[in-house]
Amino acid sequence: MIQPKDVSTLPSFSGCYLFKDENGNVLYVGKAKNLKKRVSNYFQKKEHDTKTALLVTKIKNIDFIVTKTEGEALLLENNLIKLHYPKFNLDLKDSRRYAYIRLSEGEIPYLEVARIRGEEGEYFGPFTSGAIRKVIIPRNSKN
Repeated sequence: MIQPKDVSTLPSFSGCYLFKDENGNVLYVGKAKNLKKRVSNYFQKKEHDTKTALLVTKIKNIDFIVTKTEGEALLLENNLIKLHYPKFNLDLKDSRRYAYIRLSEGEIPYLEVARIRGEEGEYFGPFTSGAIRKVIIPRNSKN
């Protein structure tokens, strides 16, 4: 764990970072291709949107986890958000899961967006961007 003034000591590897308040509560979980660059941006940028500016004022400690790949960081971020349910991670609070694309089984297979990998079929993803999913599954398909 480091303090915001020590972000220059972060490694330049991919991974996840957890911003914590003075009580050790996780405020925000993020992922980065380069932890040092990404986390430093929060403390160097002069103008933030309202939500980010408030977040930065509350950060007292930073934890981080280095991963081997960006994909690993993406999956870890998803799991950490589900585990801690941080106040400032609004993007995943609605569904609390990344979406997959499922290719159904059967005589006439079809593609659909799935948040739970429960039904039979082949799954691709996870996808964090709705825009990318729409490129793969056009509007006139089932979902």
